[in-house]
Amino acid sequence: MPKPVYPGSLASPSSMAYVMSQKYVDSLPLYRQEQHFARLGYTLSRQTMANWMIYGAQKWLMPLVSVMKAYLLRQDVLHADETTLQVLREPGKSAQSSSYLWLYRTGRGVAPAVIYDYQKTRGGEHPQIFLSGFKGYLHVDGYAGYHKVPGVTLVGCWAHARRKYDEALKAAPPATRGNKDSVASQGLAYCNALFAIERELKDASPEERYAERKKRSLPILEAYSVWLKQQRSQTLPKSLVGKANAYSLNQWEKLTTFLKDGRLEIDNNRSERSIKPFVIGRKNWLFANTPRGAKASAAIYSVIETAKENGLLPFQYLKYLFEQLPQLPDSQNPEALEPYLPWSSSLPITCRFMC
Repeated sequence: MPKPVYPGSLASPSSMAYVMSQKYVDSLPLYRQEQHFARLGYTLSRQTMANWMIYGAQKWLMPLVSVMKAYLLRQDVLHADETTLQVLREPGKSAQSSSYLWLYRTGRGVAPAVIYDYQKTRGGEHPQIFLSGFKGYLHVDGYAGYHKVPGVTLVGCWAHARRKYDEALKAAPPATRGNKDSVASQGLAYCNALFAIERELKDASPEERYAERKKRSLPILEAYSVWLKQQRSQTLPKSLVGKANAYSLNQWEKLTTFLKDGRLEIDNNRSERSIKPFVIGRKNWLFANTPRGAKASAAIYSVIETAKENGLLPFQYLKYLFEQLPQLPDSQNPEALEPYLPWSSSLPITCRFMC
């Protein structure tokens, strides 16, 4: 007999994978799954399913995430972001307070890896500890906490810089929004020019992208820098336009880092796209009950989102893991887990999206 995925329980590999994918892929909370099973004539409580999620994550998925993290830290380019998470029974904190889910992921040109990390606060010590040993480029937004990460080169996000001009333009009186000579319109035009170049270089090699940026993007940046300094004394600092200008000036070193390497991106949208599935799920299931549950959710999201990025079917992949990992002599051994990573070529075709 094959070893069970959860000894002493009714959980099968397929049922555990189904409940997990329903909650973390389709954002269906456990209480609604409980109601769905009841309509089918099955009694399966939300507490039982929660125990499945925590056990499956701790026993089988967290060792896999540890191997994924080691792979992540070997890369030269990473992206990072963070968002809030409510944990009801967190020691020393009220149920209404915010905890955080941090996101770290690979850049382009390598097998994708997406890892979520639950922490109690937004302190910069968390990325400092998580990224220990990483010495490459790190794409971030304007949050100052990332400055605590030693030995990395921070890459700023032009999407954030552009968004501030767009917000200023939308807040302007309707009669002036079409004025191309307004400060907000001019700032937006500089940002749009940079993004237009990036769209044209989408399929270029890193070497070609590096050369074209030096040739085409650098002159725009130089002109934009002069314009920003001129506008500093001509706009109200606390106005939306003034804040948009100040953001670019304050983040200038990070915003111009993308010129240094053709593998870098002009924005941090890659991490924002990866954190979006969690944000959508959070709107449905609202909170984690305990820190154990929050850590389990982070591990499950890590495996599922990495699987999706590598062209895998989440349910089929999870089912395969829960069938195979219990049979390993040592499921904690990183070498033994290599064939089961989401980018492994040895995964069966049933796990993959069919084109």
